[in-house]
Amino acid sequence: MEQKNASRKLIVVVLDGLRYDAARSYLGFMEHLVEQEEVTCYSVKSELPSLSRPLYEVLLTGTPAFVNGITANHVARLSHQQSVFHLAAEAGLKTAAAAYHWVSELYNSAPFNPVRDRHQHDESKPIQHGLFYFEDHYPDSHLFADAEFLRLTYDPHFLYIHSMNIDDAGHKFGGESKEYEGSVRMADAMLATLLPTWIAEGYDVIVTSDHGMSASGQHGGTAMEERMVPLYLTGELLVPSRKGEPIAQLQMASIMCRYLGIDPSVAMKLQGTPPFGLDRTVSRWEMDDEG
Repeated sequence: MEQKNASRKLIVVVLDGLRYDAARSYLGFMEHLVEQEEVTCYSVKSELPSLSRPLYEVLLTGTPAFVNGITANHVARLSHQQSVFHLAAEAGLKTAAAAYHWVSELYNSAPFNPVRDRHQHDESKPIQHGLFYFEDHYPDSHLFADAEFLRLTYDPHFLYIHSMNIDDAGHKFGGESKEYEGSVRMADAMLATLLPTWIAEGYDVIVTSDHGMSASGQHGGTAMEERMVPLYLTGELLVPSRKGEPIAQLQMASIMCRYLGIDPSVAMKLQGTPPFGLDRTVSRWEMDDEG
């Protein structure tokens, strides 16, 4: 696949379990960037089932569960789809991930072996450089440190950062608890430390989530608190959207590809093409956004 622009670099941060209303209320630094018009925020409606492993596959391949076969959290196998990692590596871009071990099982190696697979450095793999954790309470502070190590050491074009503490707090205490709120605020503090550096060094940044969280600490169903998640975008590539309508999560993989300057897969184009397309930069004044 032809590489269109080798200078483009993208960091995607997935804050697992972060519901839309909690993001808009507690991500104070991210909302500061929205107020300053440095970042645009949208709402995204997750695919069903609103479970973690199926939605990791949705985010990175742009295909729904009935197509990709990752229908539940216990389906532990390599993906049969082309992910953003595959496409970026094929285009000659360098890829890296600091993420939960299910991401490794989808795109690098399954089943996950904690001794063999926690540290992965193999340029023949879709995720060429990876640091993977395997406990939900693995501190987000350590996870972001892992990500910075990968960024500074390997200089990837595509860096995927996936944290789990918000989801973990939600399951333990509920999605409207002080513990859940506190975990969101902690993630915001980490982004406040790192994101200005990333932007200053020329990275585009996406911050989003896979699914939300109910008050009782559950997700997987159709309730809006389980499905509605945020999408924060830096840079000039803005997503056309109609006022009041959430973006479909199936569009996320295509959006990542557009940031990286690579063509989405056929499946991504089929399932997740935005209504207005993403073939050009769209200015803030050509659209109705929610930020």
